[in-house]
Amino acid sequence: MSYVKPADLVQTVIDAGASKVMLSTRDTLVRSILGGAVLTIAAAFAITISVTTGSPLLGAVLFPIGFIMLYLLGFDLLTGVFVLAPLAWMDKRPGVTIGGILRNWGLVFVGNFIGAFTVAVLMAVVVTYGFSTPPNEVGEAIGHIGEGRTVGYAEHRAAGMLTLFVRGVLCNWMVATGVVLAMISTSVIGKIFAMWMPIMLFFFMGFEHSIVNMFLFPSGLLLGGDFTIMDYLIWNEIPTVLGNLVGGLAFVAIPLYVTYGRPATPRRVRPAKRDRRAAIVGAGPVTTAAATPAAEPRETVGTSV
Repeated sequence: MSYVKPADLVQTVIDAGASKVMLSTRDTLVRSILGGAVLTIAAAFAITISVTTGSPLLGAVLFPIGFIMLYLLGFDLLTGVFVLAPLAWMDKRPGVTIGGILRNWGLVFVGNFIGAFTVAVLMAVVVTYGFSTPPNEVGEAIGHIGEGRTVGYAEHRAAGMLTLFVRGVLCNWMVATGVVLAMISTSVIGKIFAMWMPIMLFFFMGFEHSIVNMFLFPSGLLLGGDFTIMDYLIWNEIPTVLGNLVGGLAFVAIPLYVTYGRPATPRRVRPAKRDRRAAIVGAGPVTTAAATPAAEPRETVGTSV
């Protein structure tokens, strides 16, 4: 069968997490650079579709192409290793330590940024004819996205920061679900369909993805967006990374491990009331030496579903 049951799926995810933590520095960087680049090209593609067709929904429907390509090729995203590596640690896999997890996260962050920034520069060249003309309509749209998602949040102060953080949480709830669903089928078609659904949802709803933002905001700055690097870091990237971390851990990694990562504990079924009353009656005083003691009520054990 191509479908992998959840209990087996979680063990596969844990194996993947352990392998990510133990991966060499070179391989981690190469895979994360390519992961960031492929995902952000897909983001540029989705924005181009939205601008040229006037249909943001169509852009969201097609954006998961990048996510699917990078995971089929085994590349890495920070939002993905936020889930995979902690699961391996919770399962006490040999060699998986907190230090190893932080090393993996740091390398993937750097690699994703290199890949995303490279695509930002290349796309800026494309939409300005090598910086010889003002940005075209796609470039203008990217610049406005950067403004809205930095100074737009800053205008609301604490409420804006809370909204930004929650959007980061919701984003990686969906993205981490997509990462896990990439392993729920052994067929390529099954993997594609399973990954498509949550990624399309997060993109259309405007949730905040730290890697996509590594492309959008440098692009916006290169294309004349009215915000600063500090605006980007304080009013987007840092809160988004924290929100992505919380979303992946709280809504995907921990719940999956708690319910599927450990052997199921059978539920003990209490005797019915009438059985307990019968037991009490049978425990009354014995009048003859030959009397047989009352039989104890027998417990039955059920299996949790």
